[in-house]
Amino acid sequence: MNCLQNLPRSSALLPLQNFKVNQRKPSSCSANALGMMKSTDLTRNLVVKAFSGSTSRKEVSGAEEEEEKSDTYSNNMTEAMGAVLTYRHELGMNYNFIRPDLIVGSCLQTPKDVDALRRIGVKTIFCLQQDPDLEYFGVDISAIREYAKTFDDIEHLRAEIRDFDTFDLRMRLPAIVSKLYKAANRNGGVTYVHCTAGLGRAPATALAYMFWVQGYKLSDAHKLLLNKRHCFPKLDAIKSATVDILTGLRKKLVNLTWKDSGCSTVEISGLDIGWGQRIPLTFNEEQGTWVLKRELPEGHYDYKYIIDGEWTCNKYELVTSPNKDGHVNNFVEVLGDDSSGVRADMRRRLIGDDPELTREERLKIRQFLEAYLDN
Repeated sequence: MNCLQNLPRSSALLPLQNFKVNQRKPSSCSANALGMMKSTDLTRNLVVKAFSGSTSRKEVSGAEEEEEKSDTYSNNMTEAMGAVLTYRHELGMNYNFIRPDLIVGSCLQTPKDVDALRRIGVKTIFCLQQDPDLEYFGVDISAIREYAKTFDDIEHLRAEIRDFDTFDLRMRLPAIVSKLYKAANRNGGVTYVHCTAGLGRAPATALAYMFWVQGYKLSDAHKLLLNKRHCFPKLDAIKSATVDILTGLRKKLVNLTWKDSGCSTVEISGLDIGWGQRIPLTFNEEQGTWVLKRELPEGHYDYKYIIDGEWTCNKYELVTSPNKDGHVNNFVEVLGDDSSGVRADMRRRLIGDDPELTREERLKIRQFLEAYLDN
């Protein structure tokens, strides 16, 4: 079994604050983007980087090619996740038992990996990868799934999450944990949850499952996970998804404004679309401002402006603290209208540092997961 590394993490963000828009002309805080691309764009970027340079592809052996792809993927993962993370695809599948019935690991690479998992009691293989993730490392998922079907004691399931995208993780977690919960009940034995490297999406899904279904406090589940496997799950996505289940997904209109009539294009990246996509702002000739109106679920969102192709932030809007590389983003905290009500109190408690579910909340989540209709 191969091991991965998780080196020191970047600095934390400033405490959340109320959002205000200042329409004075902004100045650049940083020309670099902190975020990363969505899975499809990221994969295209990785392939270009993996085969760039003076050495021709014909001169690079298969092993060196795999190593170069792993280096590129690890570098992009480190930048996107805010922690130094390493994945060596060329070393084969790696995993850790988190509990006797739950394993978190990296992707299966060949049909024979199914045999290895059957030998350790795995009854459910739960894949969170998207097709571009598989294509980047040349994994033939169809062959793996067809081989798994030849056995009656193991099931291979897929439930896709976009790589390096905290918002997509938040939105998909309830449906995915529902599917995982039902499969674990149906098949028994050990469940193997994996993404590509087993460092982000898979551990986050396992944590949500332990928090929502298996009775753990989130902090206790997180501590157990990190004691077993070096990884970097996004806790904020799990907390927000928990609130979404218990209170319903509510959205609020957010207005973002860039005051500058001298530029030709203004776009925003981040927010709820991830760092690989851009939303164009509309120019208001009467006011001389670029405007974006967008409905967002309650929560915290980082974003960055792209002015005529240049990444920048607005120092008159809320700005995160610099990470270890000095990068900063603008951010918005979307709050509900009932800031003093029971629902708001529940939200503050569950997105706090050490959330714990009441018995009634656990029952409600369990009922939600059981009733959720699979696609």
